[in-house]
Formats: sequence, structure tokens, C-alpha cells
Amino acid sequence: MSAPKIRNIAIIAHVDHGKTTLTDQLLKQSGAFAAHQAVAERALDRNDLEKERGITILAKVASVVWNDTRINIVDTPGHADFGGEVERILSMVDGAVLLVDAAEGVLPQTKFVLGKALARGLKPMVVVNKIDRGDARPDDVHNEIFDLFAALGANEEQLDFPTLFASGRQGWAVADLNDPREGLGPLFELILNHVPAPKLDTEGPFAMVATILESDNFLGRVLTGRVEQGRATMNMPVKVLGLDGKVIETGRLTKLLSFRGLERVPVDEVQAGDIVAVAGLSDATIPHTICAPEVAEPLKATPIDPPTLSMTFRINDGPLGGREGKKVTSRQIRDRLMSEIEGNVAIQVKVSTETDAFEVFGRGELQLGVLIETMRREGFELTIGRPRVLTRTNEETGEREEPYEEALIDVDEPYAGAVVEKMSRRKGELIDIRPSGGDKQRLTFRIPSRGLIGYHGEFLTDTRGTGVMNRLFAGYGPWKGKIEGRRNGALISSEDGEAVQYALFYLQDRGVLFVNPGEKVYVGMILGEHSRENDLDVNPIKEKKLTNIRAAGKDEALLLTPPRRMSLEQAIAYIEDDELVEVTPSAIRIRKRYLDPNERKKAERRADDAA
Repeated sequence: MSAPKIRNIAIIAHVDHGKTTLTDQLLKQSGAFAAHQAVAERALDRNDLEKERGITILAKVASVVWNDTRINIVDTPGHADFGGEVERILSMVDGAVLLVDAAEGVLPQTKFVLGKALARGLKPMVVVNKIDRGDARPDDVHNEIFDLFAALGANEEQLDFPTLFASGRQGWAVADLNDPREGLGPLFELILNHVPAPKLDTEGPFAMVATILESDNFLGRVLTGRVEQGRATMNMPVKVLGLDGKVIETGRLTKLLSFRGLERVPVDEVQAGDIVAVAGLSDATIPHTICAPEVAEPLKATPIDPPTLSMTFRINDGPLGGREGKKVTSRQIRDRLMSEIEGNVAIQVKVSTETDAFEVFGRGELQLGVLIETMRREGFELTIGRPRVLTRTNEETGEREEPYEEALIDVDEPYAGAVVEKMSRRKGELIDIRPSGGDKQRLTFRIPSRGLIGYHGEFLTDTRGTGVMNRLFAGYGPWKGKIEGRRNGALISSEDGEAVQYALFYLQDRGVLFVNPGEKVYVGMILGEHSRENDLDVNPIKEKKLTNIRAAGKDEALLLTPPRRMSLEQAIAYIEDDELVEVTPSAIRIRKRYLDPNERKKAERRADDAA
């Protein structure tokens, strides 16, 4: 039996191709917002980090009504680091809108999200967005999309995809660029005609898979998913089944919430095909099956791609530890990480062999960086180790394998040579090179994930800030041996105290500084990057000696070059194996793992002996 008045769709795209902006317009033009209602731009990006970075991190559900049909719209993340969200979301929907920028065209995450949709048997419709851009090339991009469908093994039905041209910001979509541009009506009609209604069993016993987990101050744990079969009513008894079929808990559905616009509203009953949120369960999580007591087998859940990167989260044991944050103990860090993995299935946590430390496994630097930044804003103090890739052994050959990525780089032609040279040094293999409009070139590399750790800052320097790099996990391949890391050594503080302008003025000739006068420093803290390959211990608190003799020029102002300030991700990518990033609510510092110079020398000797 079908539910003809419901359509469930996901909007999928590469990061920053306009998913959330288009969803805003769908909500406005369907009447989900009152005419006088003030709505923030990118209304679905409610998280502070999402607003600041302009990216979607968590999947969101909104709902609109068009021609008496309820359309549930899921806005998904575009970055592959948050692919766990994309995979789960696609299990809830019957169709997908693939959004592609009319100028940038097909990019790595376009391939990632489309591959996931095609693998689930969905028949995506295509929207070539941002037609209003001056450098838009809609026909070329349309051909690129067709080639991508074919390369990903789309069947004949999937290859016969309908296409619209649109401007999400201006709020219009057309089937032909010569048609009048009068709103998103053509997109709504295409969704109704192209996306099938959910064909599910409304008469069987109730069952749904938990796909999104949130915490609500009033309702407690709220689980969102699509009802796969049957009906559910308020306060009905349910049980929760794990993937192995074991009963996790039994309870009642104390709240049933359906989506209306951006809001969740209480309802008394839901049926198969509805995307709903339920409350009242204390142990259920992703991807458990919530079902009626008579159901014996769990519903099939989507497998999640395994993590490829790990970082060590440790307590802040530096001299300034505990001064700037409220949550500093290993127990508080452990509890926070355990709560994270309940709702974020793409992250795993294990207790480290180091004291008061945890190994956190994820998809990429951005995903783990977002977790660290979130914890930092919650008042945690941490020290973070250098990211490490997760290797595996090939069962057939017995050889060691490591994760590889496809890096797609758009760069001005004069800088292409420098990029090719640096990527080659990092064991990258140039697969393709082609013009990409103007005097830009698009370079495609296959490179070990290790080779890209710490490269982005160097890449921006080499391309004068004009280069754009996108990356996508491309599977495992042979271990490539040693890859060179940072070439320059560090300027390391030999004293505790506050940095002094006089000392920093004379130190800036030795390299690039990271600190300002007046900042607290301590023994073992990294103050800057040495201009040579070796580490150098320096004194940043040395004061000018006072004398009774005055001479012309003695008291001239000491001019300091502004220090290099690193974001959290830049700092994590910058450090070497013997260094840590100290993260507190008010500061990001870089330090040596062993603060004492003698301990550092002993550790270096041990590393040399092991090698």
C-alpha cells in the first residue's frame, strides 16, 4: 500500500554549491514561513559552527506542502568528512536532487554523494545551480554530470535524469534557459512527478530505523527516522532491537513529532512513509530499530564507511593547564567523547596506551577539527596529537596498505608547476590536467592521505591564496614509504613568563613568530617557525638591560612583524609527531610533546634507535 500524499527527498551536492540556500527558497515559496516572518539566511544551518564556516555539518529535516502533497526535504552535508550523515539520510528518502554549481561543475564530493545515491537505487534529478554567476557554463556542466553518471555505473533509468537550471539565491528554476524565471514551481512539479511516493506496508507492525539522534532540554533523547512499516500512536509500547537482533530496551513513545516547515510539531499518529521524531527512549541510538513488541527481526541498516584517520585526545598537562577551561579531567573528556559516538556513527573512540588519553577515529581532519572546536567552546581543555592514517594488511598479498585520496586542484597556470612539484614530493601521482576556464588549470592527483596532512597552508602560500583544493577518499593502496613533512624547525621557549617585545624583535630575524608581546609562554612551547631545519631554544622574556647612558637611537620603537595566527585545523595539520596542539576555550598553542629539553633529547635518541 502506498502513501500518495508524501514525497521524501534529499538535497545532495558538493560543499558550498547551494543546498541550504535552495532549501530556504523552497520553504519560503511553499508558504512554510509567514509573509511577515523574519528568517535568517541559511535557516537550516542552526549550529554556530555551521553559520561561521558556511557549511552543513549535521543533516536537517524540513517539510513543505505543495499541491496538497507533503514534501519532506533533508538537507545533507556536502563534505565527505561528514559522509556518515549522507549515507544514513539516503536510507530515509525515495528521491534526490543533485545540485551542481554552474561554474565549478563536478567536484570530488559531487562524485561522493551521487555515488551513494545511485548505489541505493535512487533516480536523482539534477539542478544546475548558480546560473546567475558571470562565469557560469551550464551546457558544459550538464555534459560533465552525464559523464559522471555513466562513470559511476548508473543504469538506463538513472541516466535518463531530468535537469533544471536554477538560481537558489534568486529563487527560480527553469527547464530551458529561455523560459521565464518566475519561481521554483518547476522544481516542485518535478519532485511530485519524478519522485515516487513511499511504497511501504502501512498494515504491518510498526518499525523504523533511528537515523538522526539529538538531545532536547525538555524531551531528552530525540530519534528521527522514516517509518518503514505500520503505524505508531502516542504512548504505544515499543522495543528497540540492535543490529544483531538483541533487545536493547523496551519503553513507550512519549512524544511523536512530525515536521512542519522548520518546526517539529506533536502529532497523535504516524504511518509508513512519514519522517518522524520520537522521544521516550533512553538507550536507543543509531542505527537501532524501534518497533512494535511483536517484531522479531531488526530492519536492515546502511553500513558506514570505516574511519581513515586517528588523533590522540589527551588532558592538558602543560603549565597553563586548568587556567582557561572548566572541563579538564580525563573522565570529563571520556564522557564527552562517549556521548559524541552515540549520535555520530562515523566516529569511534578507544582508550589510548598513553596515560589520560583517548584515540579518536574519524573520516578526516575537518570532521575531527569540528569535534575539537565544539568541545573547546563547551569549556574543555585538551592537547591533540598529529593526525595519523589507519593502515591495513591486504589479506591476499600480505602487504601493508594505506588510504589514498583523489585531490582535485583548480589553480592559476603560473602556479601549476609549484603545485605539481610539491604534490610529487608527497608521493602524489598526476592523473589528469585540463583547462578550467580563463587561465586556470584543473589538476587531478591520486595521493596517500598522509601526503595531504599539513599541506593546505603551504598550498595557499604557493598559489598566493588563489588555489582551491578539494579531496575525496579514493580507497586503499600500497604503502608509499616515508613522506617528507615540515621542512623547517621550531623556535622553542626556554623560559616561563610573558613574551617581551624587546626579545621578540630580535627573534623575528630567526624565523616566523606565532606569539605577540604579553602572551604567556612556557618551557617547551613553540613560539614560531625557525628559518632553518633544526629546532632552536630561545628566550622570549629577555628584557632590555637598563644603563645610565643615553645615546641617539637607543630608544627607537621596536617594530614587530605581525605574528602568524593559525586556526585549529591549521595548527593540527602543522605539527610533527613530537609536537602537540594545546586547545583551551581562549587559546590555541603549539608545544613539544616533551617540554623538558633533556626529555626531548632522550626521546629523539629512542626514536633514532628504533629506526
